[in-house]
Amino acid sequence: MTLSEIKAHLHLLQNVQFLLPNGTFVPDCFHVTEVGLISKQFIDCGGTVRHNRVINFQLWNANDLEHRLKPKELLEIIKLSEKTFELPDLQIEVEYQNDTIGKYDLDFNGHCFVLLNKQTACLAQDQCGITPSKQKINLSSSNPKTTCTTGAGCC
Repeated sequence: MTLSEIKAHLHLLQNVQFLLPNGTFVPDCFHVTEVGLISKQFIDCGGTVRHNRVINFQLWNANDLEHRLKPKELLEIIKLSEKTFELPDLQIEVEYQNDTIGKYDLDFNGHCFVLLNKQTACLAQDQCGITPSKQKINLSSSNPKTTCTTGAGCC
């Protein structure tokens, strides 16, 4: 989800909720403690220089049972961040601490924001000797109209 997309969703909501990958919600008394721009420069295992930039939201459970962040308040935090850092319309990454700080992609299910687990991957599989797994095909069901008989030249 991009910054413009979260702003569009916030305009339609009464409450801000984040659903964790395990099906539970971030407690209602969370705070958005940071909105920022993260820029990462790195070299993959194949030697290619790469650049990645994301908008980062950090959520924190304050155990402040009276606190409820409203959509309008989050929009104000976003607007201040956009003005201060001249934020482009990039993908959003969310940090939230359970056992350790986790980084999540962000989606919206029509009612609330959904934190999606991020995965690591080799970005240079063709350079480091990893062969992609082959797709398994069930030959008996791949083309049921074709009949192969001895001498037909298809086997």
